[in-house]
Amino acid sequence: MGSPSITRCSWPGIEDPLYARYHDTEWGVPLTDSQALFEKIVLEGFQAGLSWLTILRKRENFRRAFDQFDADKVAKYQAKDVTRLMDDAGIVRNLAKIEATIDNAKAYIAISARQSFASFIWSHLDGPPIQNTLASYRDAPSQTELSKHLSRSLKAEGFRFVGPTTVYAFMQSSGMTNDHLVTCPRHSACRKLQLALKVPIR
Repeated sequence: MGSPSITRCSWPGIEDPLYARYHDTEWGVPLTDSQALFEKIVLEGFQAGLSWLTILRKRENFRRAFDQFDADKVAKYQAKDVTRLMDDAGIVRNLAKIEATIDNAKAYIAISARQSFASFIWSHLDGPPIQNTLASYRDAPSQTELSKHLSRSLKAEGFRFVGPTTVYAFMQSSGMTNDHLVTCPRHSACRKLQLALKVPIR
C-alpha cells in the first residue's frame, strides 16, 4: 500500500511510514477484542488536543507504562503509580488523563462483569458498520448522533475523556464507521471486512 501511485487518504501524509502503515493496516479495520478496544479508547483520550501521530509514536511506551492496558492492573494503580507515570517521558504526562485512565479501567471492569466491553461498544451500532462515501475530508463530521450517544453511555458508566469528538475518532479507527475516502483502496477493503463482521453479543 505504500506505492506513490496509490491515492490513499490524505491525512497520513507521505513523510512518516509509521502513520502510513497505521492507515494501511489498522484504521477502519473492525476491532472486537475488548482489551484492544480499551487501549484504543484510552489512547484516543490522551490524543485530545494533540495529533494522533504523537500518540502513535508513543504507543509502545504507553503499553509498557500501563501494563499492556490490563484493566485489572491499571484499576489498582495508587499514588506511586501516578507519580511513576508523571515521571515517564515516553508517554503524554497529563495528570488528568492519567487519573482518568485509572477510573476508566474501573469502569471497564464494571461493564465486563455484565458483558464483554466489545459487546457493550458494538451494541450501540444499530446494524452493520456505517459506510460513508467521502470524497474529501472537508465533508467529514467531527462527531455524529451515534458518537454523542456512545459518549453519553460511556460517561454514564464512569469513563472520562470520552467526549463525542473523541468517541467519533475511536469509531473511525475501530471500524464502526468507514471514513476512508472513496478514492482510497482501503475504503473497499475495510468495507468488505466491516460488512463481514459478526458483532460481539456477549
